Amino acid sequence: MSTRLQQVKAHLPTSIMFPGFKEFDIAVTPEVTIHGIRAGNGPPLLLIHGFPQTHHIWHKVTPELIKSFSVIAIDLRGYGQSSKPPSTASDSHKTYSKSTMGADCLTVMLSLGYPRFSILSHDRGARVAHKLSVDHPEAVEKLMMLDIAPTLAMYEKTDQFFATAYWHWFWLIQPAPFPEKLMMSELELFQGKLFGVGGYAGKEGFIDERAMEEYMGMFRDEAGVHAMCEDYRAAATIDLVEARRDREDKRKIKCPVRVLWGDKGVIERCFDCLAEWRSVSDGEVSGESVPAGHFIAEEVPDVLLKHVKEFFG
Repeated sequence: MSTRLQQVKAHLPTSIMFPGFKEFDIAVTPEVTIHGIRAGNGPPLLLIHGFPQTHHIWHKVTPELIKSFSVIAIDLRGYGQSSKPPSTASDSHKTYSKSTMGADCLTVMLSLGYPRFSILSHDRGARVAHKLSVDHPEAVEKLMMLDIAPTLAMYEKTDQFFATAYWHWFWLIQPAPFPEKLMMSELELFQGKLFGVGGYAGKEGFIDERAMEEYMGMFRDEAGVHAMCEDYRAAATIDLVEARRDREDKRKIKCPVRVLWGDKGVIERCFDCLAEWRSVSDGEVSGESVPAGHFIAEEVPDVLLKHVKEFFG
């Protein structure tokens, strides 16, 4: 049996961590299917995870969210149970550009009957949500992003401290298969570096063991590891081209934005987060630091829920 098939069989039933949710798989192109879950009643709210995670990051907040929203949580292409199409430098990593991944999200929501919706997003998912909001302003009502500044600003303002702290940004973009092979051969070391207090977390023991199994299970799938690296390679190439074009054309986020970032994290130390988001937004931008590291939805779910209820209503 292939590694990929072993990985698929290992996924937890949705009912264990997301009681009341139903799974779906939607073909967004002939080659790509997006996996997700949905439940609840009310205004549609799309949840988009980051690296190296899946829709499981939201399990601590979804029980409350479904009381007020129709919640749709997806796995981005390249992650979890969604398709992992091949991609190379020859096509400028376009397969994993944030414009392409944003189009996936829009197709999912349209397929479910939601032409207009709000977004709660983290990390890579927030970068996808940013681009989706610029490309399709008619679709996004409100946007919340967790622990990021705009990608272009982060690259253009990189200094030694940032490059050291966000080492993975500059390692994962190295040509294949260098980072892929190293990650797959040192899973335990990589897990600690990402999720430990010495990495990007603000505290110990905040991730459910079942969720961690989903996250680290992706690193046993060659196609998945390559896809995650391609996500970062796209960010350092085609995404910057598109972001500079948006800046030249004065294309910005139109909807209200709320951004939260961890007070123990790199964004807090390296960037004026609100100023950076105001520079790429035409609408109102609000937000603040919260008592966490990078993984806000899992470290401080109650704080996040307070902001969700206040911002989305």
